[in-house]
Amino acid sequence: MAEAVWSTDTGEAVYRSRDPVRNLRLRVHLQRITSSNFLHYQPAAQMGKDLIDLATFRPPQAASGHRPDEEEEEEVIIGWQEKLFSQFEVDLYQNESACQSPLDHQYRQEILKLENSGGRKNRRIFTYTDSDRYTDLEEYCQKITTSASEVPSFLAERMANVRRRRQDRRGVEGSKLKSRIVTWEPSEDFIRNNHAINTPLQTMYIMADLGPYGKLGYKVHEHVLCILKVDSNGVITVKPDFTGIKGPYRIETEGEKQEHTSAWKYTIENVSSLAQPEEEEREQRVFKDLYGRHKEYLSSLVGTDFEMIAPGALRLFVNGEVVSAQGYEYDNLYVHFFVELPAANWSSPPFQQLSGVTQACATKSLGMDKVAYFSFPFTFEAFFLHENESAESLPEWPVLYCKVLSLDFWQRYRVEGYGAVVLPATPGSHTLTVSTWRPMELGLVAELRRFFIGGSLELEDPSYVRIPGTFKGERLSRFGFRTETTGTVTFRLHCLQQSRAFMESNSLRKQMRSVLDRLEGFSQQSSTQNVLEAFRRARRRMQEARESLPQDLVSPTGTLT
Repeated sequence: MAEAVWSTDTGEAVYRSRDPVRNLRLRVHLQRITSSNFLHYQPAAQMGKDLIDLATFRPPQAASGHRPDEEEEEEVIIGWQEKLFSQFEVDLYQNESACQSPLDHQYRQEILKLENSGGRKNRRIFTYTDSDRYTDLEEYCQKITTSASEVPSFLAERMANVRRRRQDRRGVEGSKLKSRIVTWEPSEDFIRNNHAINTPLQTMYIMADLGPYGKLGYKVHEHVLCILKVDSNGVITVKPDFTGIKGPYRIETEGEKQEHTSAWKYTIENVSSLAQPEEEEREQRVFKDLYGRHKEYLSSLVGTDFEMIAPGALRLFVNGEVVSAQGYEYDNLYVHFFVELPAANWSSPPFQQLSGVTQACATKSLGMDKVAYFSFPFTFEAFFLHENESAESLPEWPVLYCKVLSLDFWQRYRVEGYGAVVLPATPGSHTLTVSTWRPMELGLVAELRRFFIGGSLELEDPSYVRIPGTFKGERLSRFGFRTETTGTVTFRLHCLQQSRAFMESNSLRKQMRSVLDRLEGFSQQSSTQNVLEAFRRARRRMQEARESLPQDLVSPTGTLT
């Protein structure tokens, strides 16, 4: 006979079912592994005097009417939370004085009915349901690790009393949370009912009494064949998994004597009856109707119309993030930023906050620079209303200003740099890098003051980084204003624009298009001006370098000797 292939994977498997769990049916087959399983009786052709009938070696029949071979193999079909009594429970509950709870008396009545109707259908295989004491004790005594010398931790001891049970088992005290938020002196029942995940859960154990023949009913011979757990979401946990195409599971028992040591094999199969096509079709209709009603309910909560703005207006919504800052002299950086809306045609809600301050962040070395990562989120919205159609001037776009500061151990702060950038005029995701500078004083004393006692020159009006909003003249002179280039700040902006002009096809749409085109042109003009100014600065530095060279190298009339 070929060697049996045993299944060694005893881990749990998780299933999900929308059908009622009461329809679950399992077939459990248990068999002792002995040499007699592989021997087949073949009678002799003629019985002689020197031959002995094999029936002589068969053990005598038991008093209960069961033969030993019937004790060595058993197959039972078990339903969900179906109670099958063990020999120990039959002997226990036949004594009325051993019944202490209403459940014990109920079990006694069921056992008496079984005895009157011809006995139990099982002998070795039995079950413990969710209501039995074994389920509570097993969950209380379960180990966290596989070590034989495990010492329960404080958390394991505290959580051992907590069981995830059905909601109807919760204590009445748990309802007091609605009127009393804090319970200063919680009781043990209150902790057990509330300090846990309250997921309704039911447990069932399929057991086997693997004691030797004629000695059934001892607790030491009880072994767990399968553990079933079902929660309210239809999740079914089976440990070990159904046998299926795998080999049977194996259990080895040890006894005081050699004849008491044996090996068993068992299989677990799902034999739940399949639903009829008519039932499946009816179930699909019920679920479809249920999901349709739930969708209608959600639609009634959300609504069918978007929040629309006034005609001729543009709504700008920005989800931003201060990503990082790098290239600065000192550590522990933080950024103060704000958004300036142009005075003409721009507005924001009264509750809107257009400024913010990040947390102080230590820097880390990244190549040759020190980088501080903030990942500080911010959000704001603004409205643009184009009122004057004949205006030929370019509309202004909001500007984001930033001020970088550093903080040392003595809570002394220093200004590390100022910067500004025009918000993108197109919707989408944008990553902007803002170059910063700071005012500086000439001389060593100013740098020593900055290093030892902190503080430095600051701008009274941060908008002086660009053109201040209070400036009314034609030319803004910064002659004599000394600055020093410092580091950069990185912003990540996600811009959304909303306007009725995006879905209308009349003159208002054309008008808004012209506004957006001019805004885009304004952004391009701003970037062009930045390029031209950078070119002028490079040209000026080249001229200064040219003037510092010797005249004989620069003069074109020089001769070679």
